[in-house]
Amino acid sequence: MYITFNYYPEGKRKALTMSYDDGQIHDRRLVDVFNKYGIKGTFHLNSGKFDTEPFLNSSEIGDLFKGHEISAHSLNHPFLTMVPSDVMIEEILEDRRRLEDLAGYPVRGMSYPFGNYNEDLVKALPFLGVEYSRTVQSHGGFRLPDNFLTWHPTCHHDQNLLDQCKKFKNTSEWDQMPLFYVWGHSFEFERNNNWELIEEFCKMVSLDENVWYATNIEIMDYIKAMKNLRFSVDRKMIFNPSSIPVWIAVDGQPVKIESGQRIAL
Repeated sequence: MYITFNYYPEGKRKALTMSYDDGQIHDRRLVDVFNKYGIKGTFHLNSGKFDTEPFLNSSEIGDLFKGHEISAHSLNHPFLTMVPSDVMIEEILEDRRRLEDLAGYPVRGMSYPFGNYNEDLVKALPFLGVEYSRTVQSHGGFRLPDNFLTWHPTCHHDQNLLDQCKKFKNTSEWDQMPLFYVWGHSFEFERNNNWELIEEFCKMVSLDENVWYATNIEIMDYIKAMKNLRFSVDRKMIFNPSSIPVWIAVDGQPVKIESGQRIAL
């Protein structure tokens, strides 16, 4: 019996997640594109800027991002490593608090404003209720993060996105849980007059039965649940203590382990 860990939910081999910052009015159009093609996005929002131009209205947040993830980006978008510690704490906690009131669920992730972070900030995040945070350091690959608090994306949408999509579609069956992670700002499509780029990308990457379309938090929760599986010494018994089901490969075939389930192989 040979056990490997290379399946996303429903036995899918690959995953796609999208990550967009700031919460400007152009998110409305971006959400429409995502919804049209069944793509899921995470939207990192500066709640202190709501109800001012060119940002979204606080009253629309809950409905607009339904089916996607609302995530933090700090209250006012400062360089978090350049402000006093008490200001940094308030920027993150108050942003989470306001977003949670609008979302109706705990906000557990964020992205770094300006991509700016340091070791002290990373260490502080778990104490502020933040479980992952995205950087702007694109690595060009399809690998999972070593540390969710410094989660590096595959690419910005202006970094040869369609070529990256072709590479993603042609990843080898031996690649370990490929993850395509795209980030950007919706206002960039408006500024650069290239909305057709994201439309073409979503059309190209959609409706693939081998791809799990997920938010940032869904990816993180699933990987943590997978790593939290408990095995007997002989690998013949498995227990899933997490709150979500996990799929593993047993002799090359996907096996689902429900939340709280103990199975014998």
